[in-house]
Amino acid sequence: MRKFTISVAGDEISFSSPVGGAEVLAVSEHESRRNIVAWRVNHYLRSLDWTIDDDAVVEFVDTSSFEGMEVYRRSLSFLLVLACKRVLNQDIFIRHSLSDGYYCELPSGFPSKEDVARVKRLMEQMVDMDLPFMRKLVSIDQAKRIFERQGNADKARLLQWAAIDPVEVYCCADTHGFFYAPLAPSTGYLRVFDLVPYEGGMVLLFPTVAYPDGLPPFQPPKKLAEVFREYTEWLDILNVGTMDNLHKLVAEGKAGDLILTSEALHSQRLSHIAKDIASRSRVRLVCMAGPSGSGKTTASLRLRVQLQALGKRAVTLALDDYFLERDRTPVDAEGNYDFEALEALDIELINDHLRRLLTGEAVRLPHFNFLTGKREWGELLQLGSNALLIIEGIHGLNERVSESISDDDKYRIYVSPLTALNLDRHNRTSTTDNRLLRRLVRDYRTRGKLPEVTLRQWPSVVRGAQKHIFPYQERADIMFNSALVYELSALKGYAEPLLSTIPEESPVYGEARRLISFLRFIPFFPSDQVPNDSILREFIGGSCFSA
Repeated sequence: MRKFTISVAGDEISFSSPVGGAEVLAVSEHESRRNIVAWRVNHYLRSLDWTIDDDAVVEFVDTSSFEGMEVYRRSLSFLLVLACKRVLNQDIFIRHSLSDGYYCELPSGFPSKEDVARVKRLMEQMVDMDLPFMRKLVSIDQAKRIFERQGNADKARLLQWAAIDPVEVYCCADTHGFFYAPLAPSTGYLRVFDLVPYEGGMVLLFPTVAYPDGLPPFQPPKKLAEVFREYTEWLDILNVGTMDNLHKLVAEGKAGDLILTSEALHSQRLSHIAKDIASRSRVRLVCMAGPSGSGKTTASLRLRVQLQALGKRAVTLALDDYFLERDRTPVDAEGNYDFEALEALDIELINDHLRRLLTGEAVRLPHFNFLTGKREWGELLQLGSNALLIIEGIHGLNERVSESISDDDKYRIYVSPLTALNLDRHNRTSTTDNRLLRRLVRDYRTRGKLPEVTLRQWPSVVRGAQKHIFPYQERADIMFNSALVYELSALKGYAEPLLSTIPEESPVYGEARRLISFLRFIPFFPSDQVPNDSILREFIGGSCFSA
């Protein structure tokens, strides 16, 4: 066999026979070999057992990156599945994120503390045994038989819906798993975790990018957990707990009914919030906040309509119009504009306008031009004596934004698409991915931002949310889940072409391919059935609230 060259961090190493990631790492001068769980081969994320027999450029991926941490979490999830099957003879359902962990349930009901402790002990033993996660390529018909025999019929059906052939599966301790992205090489890589009983289930805790070598404190947000629980119950009632169920509804021609039901749930929830606000006579300011891509703008406008239906005049203000001009915008550690920081807003001007508006003065409103990075001035606004003011933005719950207004005069709402519809019982649909796809589509359409730029900025957006937004979510008087069961299906037709434009040499090419692989499992819904007042219209266009 001819010699070939592998480039690692600029160093070129020659080989004369096929090599895997562990062998390349062993002979390279990589500055750190700690916590490496995967590698990129010619920009594609691969498991470390992936072999190369031709010239390639590679980069090792560790858990200090979001991509590496996702590999760790997927692998740890599989370890939990293995342990539950052996200890409890049950298949775990990984429901949704909670704090820095995954909330999981058993089909039999509530596990005891002793059950959770036994599962955790076996997981620790399996880590010490360093069992390999063996990757195999099998035909789709063989994969379906494997998962049907294991009792994972939903996984088998999902593979059929997605028409993947052949299928890349992982096997550990005689149990097979399917994941749409790579796993770590073995259980021995998964030494940092915890498993704790919580609210009728258990929470699998893992490291984060901020805590790569340990576990952050477990501080479950009670209000957020309750919203997830309510939404999960609603999905179960509709029998759409996994993507297999959604495919089935589409095949049966019931997509339209699901869209209408999803939108009705939003209207019902916003009506409830409006009635709660109207019942509080002192409230003059409604503060709405949530991470990027949560649908705050449309939620605030729909809430305004609901309030007006109750006889309450309401006006909305977007905090995004109070951005400092580009030359005054703070930058992050890498020198990029940090639009997620509170300091990117003109806090003094916001508080001045809030105080003057709520005391009856007329104020000329700003408008921020995202293309020029400049502030422009718009119309005069003067509130009536009984009018409500709704402000919305990522920092809406931060006290500094509205410190000029008494707490008794405020009502706080936290908005986020808390996704609970999963691919199957073991593969979550991430709320973070949901928001990313929303933003990817919207920013290209409204701000002329290339998909590559959005993906490059996303890790900074996530870090900003963890620092500036999530700590304030439990201050909310109420939470609004802006997720729609069908939205990934409607976003798919917009997001896939955009992701496909990202060039192979881009540092975010691997992330684009991961999202494309994920979208393969989502059924397609035509967007013409999406109502024009839907929160989803904020991202795909065609909203009746657009100017």
